[in-house]
Amino acid sequence: MAAVQENDDDGGTRPGASAPPGAGPLAGAGPLAGRRAIVTGGASGIGAACVRELAAQGAFVVVVDRDAEGAGVLAKEVDGEVWAVDLLETGELEDLALEADILVNNAGIQVLSPIEEFDPADFRRIHTLMLEVPFLLMRAVLPSMYRKKFGRIINVSSVHGLRASAFKAAYVSAKHGLEGLSKVAALEGGPHGVTSNCVNPGYVRTPLVENQVADQARVHGISEGEVLERIMLTESAVKRLVEPSEVASLVGWLASEQAGMVTGASYAMDGGWSAR
Repeated sequence: MAAVQENDDDGGTRPGASAPPGAGPLAGAGPLAGRRAIVTGGASGIGAACVRELAAQGAFVVVVDRDAEGAGVLAKEVDGEVWAVDLLETGELEDLALEADILVNNAGIQVLSPIEEFDPADFRRIHTLMLEVPFLLMRAVLPSMYRKKFGRIINVSSVHGLRASAFKAAYVSAKHGLEGLSKVAALEGGPHGVTSNCVNPGYVRTPLVENQVADQARVHGISEGEVLERIMLTESAVKRLVEPSEVASLVGWLASEQAGMVTGASYAMDGGWSAR
């Protein structure tokens, strides 16, 4: 059994967490000017692409990650703010009140193992980070969104929120749970001008996927060179990885005024995988 990670947690030593972000300054020009965004797992991969996209559209972005150094470099690049935090320490999130117009729940980890060999601690850790944490952050931002009569909750789900794959019991079930949570938030938030949607990419060119190649090769007993063709992309009509910038472009649109009537939806970006 092996864990691979992207963005928020790798099960290693926890760095010192900074205080939760305050109201902070707001960015200038662009369609999202005056909006404040929070992106979890924001230091790399999909999260970093979302940070850059939202900042390019004028939002002030809080980069949330355990990797304080990486988050700091990116925050400096986009004139944003860092919130260095271990999101698995959920007790620190239960009483938060956060000011935000846009929340992107992106942080995620992966463990591959047959169910009968799956470590219960890994199962709980994945569900904590990828289902409980989005709930706690929604709970923290919704009062401010309701007061302003505007909010965008964007959950980076996965094709595995719509379809299952072997050896991913925790990841698949957590993403399916996130889909349901997102729909509940859509129903509750609608009267207050708050939307909630999921983005469902297939395999994205990120450290998480690159690390999975070796894991998949081990589990299936094949070479790493065969993993993309025979496993990762076998269900996709378009035989390539999704680029992080493509996911971020959809996130940017869902954050916009133009997406005000889009809520409770799940947007597949999987090369046709879920069309089967």
